[in-house]
Amino acid sequence: MTQAANTGIQEIPAPVVTAPRSSIGTRSLPRWAPVGFAAVALVLGVGTGALAGWHSRTQWGLFSALLFVVISYVTTSVVENRRQAKDRLATSIVWVCFLLAVVPLASLLWTTVSRGAGRLDGYFLTHSMAGVLGSEATGGVYHALIGTLEQVGLATLISAPLGMLTAVYLVEYGKGALAKAVTFFVDVMTGIPSIVAGLFILSIMLMTKTQPSGLMGSLALTILMIPVVVRSTEEMLKLVPNELREASLALGVPKWRTILKVVLPTALGGITTGVMLAIARIAGETAPIMLLVFGSQLINTNPFEGAQSSLPFYIWEQYKVGTEQSYDRAWAAALVLIAFVMILNLVARGIARWKAPKH
Repeated sequence: MTQAANTGIQEIPAPVVTAPRSSIGTRSLPRWAPVGFAAVALVLGVGTGALAGWHSRTQWGLFSALLFVVISYVTTSVVENRRQAKDRLATSIVWVCFLLAVVPLASLLWTTVSRGAGRLDGYFLTHSMAGVLGSEATGGVYHALIGTLEQVGLATLISAPLGMLTAVYLVEYGKGALAKAVTFFVDVMTGIPSIVAGLFILSIMLMTKTQPSGLMGSLALTILMIPVVVRSTEEMLKLVPNELREASLALGVPKWRTILKVVLPTALGGITTGVMLAIARIAGETAPIMLLVFGSQLINTNPFEGAQSSLPFYIWEQYKVGTEQSYDRAWAAALVLIAFVMILNLVARGIARWKAPKH
């Protein structure tokens, strides 16, 4: 008998240490596999389109995108497993949708910049179309730029406070039937066509015998802008943590002061972005301006009296002329309008970052 048996102590077998499984045999695709799939799909899509006689490059791109999704799924299923293949399928669909959204935008920007940059200069920005014929290469966009700045500015001064106060009511105070009715009408106003807003203000003008002016166009733009401001501000206010409100109220601060000093500054970045989106929504409207402002070739800096022009109306007006010179002016004005919206967004981001609460 062994010594362990003599002492009555039972021997415990030593634990068996299993060597870790080597991952050398595990098959996986390299990191550059999606790029390779895209290249193969592009070559096959272009080749198939050329052989089939497809004249539209859009068809080539859509067929290449479909091939990219199929090749990614099939190859991943064969090399790795079905679970990874499903993940790769979802990722491929997301990338394809992203490209479908970005490519038209990039094409639009490229076309506008390439066709409008040649005509855009200091003379174009500082002169109007007074006394300029459609076939002449002179003339500028100054009168339309002034009209857009004044009309959009007035609409913003009216709609931004109204929209923000409405959103504050819905989030902080709104309960019962009145809040539901306000929410319903805001949702309805979000989908109102611009021509309907213009006709509404036009009917008021006809009843009161008011002459066309930039203010009338601003009122129509206000109708279009208010629901966007309300919705964006409402969502931003809902993101403010309730703990901030409760902490302020626990210190004895009145509710109105809590909203003014705590809630609104916390959501200021998102509110400013929402207002800029609303401005971008109305900056390109043409139908209300045609009905209520009438357009003018002269410089009119008074939005409360007389006809005015605007950048969208100027673009439509120049395109309607139909000459090569007017087309160049229309593309240059379109580039000015895009630059105007981009500058507004940059300013809004700067203000939001400056006024955001410091942590």
